[in-house]
Amino acid sequence: MFDIAPHFMLFAVVALIVIGPKDLPKAMRVVGRFVGQARGMANQFRSGFDAMVREAELEEMEKKWKEENARIMAEHSSLSDFSAPPVTPTTTSTSEPEPESIVPETVLVPATPEEKPA
Repeated sequence: MFDIAPHFMLFAVVALIVIGPKDLPKAMRVVGRFVGQARGMANQFRSGFDAMVREAELEEMEKKWKEENARIMAEHSSLSDFSAPPVTPTTTSTSEPEPESIVPETVLVPATPEEKPA
């Protein structure tokens, strides 16, 4: 920051001498508008460039996902040719329940005065 200060001071003194104290604020406003417009254009360019990069990355990822999806679908379609048809669940009283469906049921019933233990 201190390296810029001597150059800036020299520029300010030259501008004060060449432009004059009367027109210096007007000249600084013009320079400020120009710098603002330049920054706006730079930001617009940067945002457009970033959008193009994101779009290219999305297209690349979409291509990879399609290839991976095609590979997975090909694997599963070849496996389904050899597998048995899907089994439909049936509920009969003679069949034993599956181990996953065995859940102990606990029913809490309030005791009536006749059922209270002595």
